[in-house]
Amino acid sequence: MWFYALSAVGIVSLVSFAGVFALALKEAMLRRTVFILVALATGALFGDALFHLIPEALKSDIGEIGTGVAVMSGILLFFSLEKFLSWHHCHGEHEETEETVVRHDHRPTNLGTLILTADFVHNLIDGIVIGASFLVSKEIGIATTLAVVLHEIPQEIADFGLLIHAGWSRGKALLWNFFTALSAVLGVTFVIILGQGIENIVPIAAAFTAGAFIYIAGSDLVPELHKTEGFKRTIIQILAVALGFCLMLSLLLLE
Repeated sequence: MWFYALSAVGIVSLVSFAGVFALALKEAMLRRTVFILVALATGALFGDALFHLIPEALKSDIGEIGTGVAVMSGILLFFSLEKFLSWHHCHGEHEETEETVVRHDHRPTNLGTLILTADFVHNLIDGIVIGASFLVSKEIGIATTLAVVLHEIPQEIADFGLLIHAGWSRGKALLWNFFTALSAVLGVTFVIILGQGIENIVPIAAAFTAGAFIYIAGSDLVPELHKTEGFKRTIIQILAVALGFCLMLSLLLLE
């Protein structure tokens, strides 16, 4: 069973390379279309939090109050993290030229760190869920793995776009996206060591991650969407947000 579980999270980790399709695009074209991926990610993060993570927590023993506290804890922690990163960035860049500072103002330098941190926790949960499902049976484990893979593909593509939007190179974005995906292996390892008892922390972690996603989508991505000008680009962006949201909604039919 552990061979199947480790193989499953290996497959899930490889899904992080879903952004590889973008490597085939020319740099200029990728930069011109990344606003669509940012919109797609906005809808996907809100949809993931509202359709998957929060309902998962509400079905558990932690109840509505526990879920609310965990969600708010995620929001507060990521707010604090972004404040710290902003403070550190401002104090660390005080000797840069005015031109460099202006460039940083147009690129959300903290966004990449926030996205990778939230993804690390999210993939850790996926690993725990997959490992626990294989403890029940091989069939349930395979079904869970399939659901996780289908769930991760649109999110990984969107996250890749966000890292590009934050100023990362395509190679760096792809590599670090893969590194955070490896936390799923860590999640399975926890299950192997601690057994089924670790399932008790999954609802809390899910609600916490939902809070992180809501904060990132609401405070970092929505303001970026408002920077898009032009009627045609705005309509495309609205449709991309709706598509990300609907993708997460449609995955409920496969779970």
